[in-house]
Amino acid sequence: MNAGAAAAKGDILLFLHADTELPLNACDAIRRALSKRAWGRFDIRIEPAGMALRLISRLMNLRSRLTGIATGDQALFVQRVAFEKVGGFPDIALMEDVAISKLLKRECRPECLSQQVITSGRRWERGGLLATVLLMWRLRIKFFLGVDADRLAVEYGYQPYRL
Repeated sequence: MNAGAAAAKGDILLFLHADTELPLNACDAIRRALSKRAWGRFDIRIEPAGMALRLISRLMNLRSRLTGIATGDQALFVQRVAFEKVGGFPDIALMEDVAISKLLKRECRPECLSQQVITSGRRWERGGLLATVLLMWRLRIKFFLGVDADRLAVEYGYQPYRL
C-alpha cells in the first residue's frame, strides 16, 4: 500500500480491497469528506446480504464510529499530506489498517460516511459467521496487547513469505 501511495500522483489516496465495490458517487463523497477532515472511510455492507451479515455489517460500522478505527474493508481514504505526516502504513503483516487508523486518529477523527461500500462475504461464509467474528476479535485483542503482527497473520491464515 505504501508502494501504491508512492506511485500515485494525486493528493487523495484511497485504499480499497480487491473484493470491495465503491458506491457510484464515491469520488464526490470522498472530496466532500476530505474538505472537513484529513481522512475517513465508508460504511460497509457485506454481501450476500443475509440477516446475520447485515447485523455484522451494522456492528462493524458502529464499532468504527465509536472507536475511530477503520478497517481495510471500509475503503479508507486520506489526504496525501496526512498520510505522509504519519509515515504511511506501518510495515507489518496484518492489522496495518488498524495501526494507521490509530496514527491518523492522533491528527483527527475519521469522517465516517454513511454511503456503503459492498464487500464480499466469502471469508465469513467459508469460515463460519461466529467463528470468523471470534477470530477477528481475538486477533484485534492480541494486536492491542502487543502480539507480533507476523504471528497474527499466520493465525489469520496467511502463509509466511519466504525467498
